[in-house]
Amino acid sequence: MPEGDTVYRAARTLDEALAGQTLIVCDLRMPAVAAIDLSGEVVHEVVSRGKHLLMHIGAYTVHSHLAMEGSWHVYARGSRWRRPAWQARAVLETAERVAVGFDLAALDVVPTAGESSVVGHLGPDLLGARWDAAEAVRRLEARPEVPFAVAMLDQRNLAGLGNVYANELGFLRGILPTRPLGEVPDVAACVDLAHRLITANRDRAARTTTGDTRPGRRTWVYGREGRPCLRCGTPIERSALGATALTERDTFFCPRCQA
Repeated sequence: MPEGDTVYRAARTLDEALAGQTLIVCDLRMPAVAAIDLSGEVVHEVVSRGKHLLMHIGAYTVHSHLAMEGSWHVYARGSRWRRPAWQARAVLETAERVAVGFDLAALDVVPTAGESSVVGHLGPDLLGARWDAAEAVRRLEARPEVPFAVAMLDQRNLAGLGNVYANELGFLRGILPTRPLGEVPDVAACVDLAHRLITANRDRAARTTTGDTRPGRRTWVYGREGRPCLRCGTPIERSALGATALTERDTFFCPRCQA
């Protein structure tokens, strides 16, 4: 699933292509919104909110979530799409550009004044202009029984972290994924590091948490099961953890560095 930095870059690309332009085609291909036509409206801006993407068009917000398979592409009008048309869930055209949302997991249209109906549940946005570290810490500390990795993935606590960052944060702070948050000695330091990591990567196509952009060395533990820890040489282990069986995610950790 794309993390907040990926969605941030997607929003910036869409904003550069569409902002200030008038839609001449609005083709929304998911049943709940298929009858809505925003052609003739001006695209004011496109922004991200955690892992959510918000297009402010006229008096409305087109909200989308990419989940595992979704992506937005921008094309010059008349050019060939890189994915098949049957995967398109939204097509927005201006006089010069076409924005196509492929395999979107969610697509909603709501009045911008009521935008909180789709993103109001989110915690502070790590890449947002109004990032509030103190509020993120307060939300995390309110549930001390929750395992570290689960708490960091809960978008109600802080918005934008995905599984890569949750695992990498655990390693960098020496915290096992299963450790209850109430036993983490400095939650504020974890939040600060999360903010610094995702901010450092928001302009990079190749995410790295190690500072090394070479393939196979971009992460400390994520995706490295069985390989030697880059710090101590102990084989990285993998398990699964989630608030429920349906939300389980792979966790990667060094049993020595995160003892």
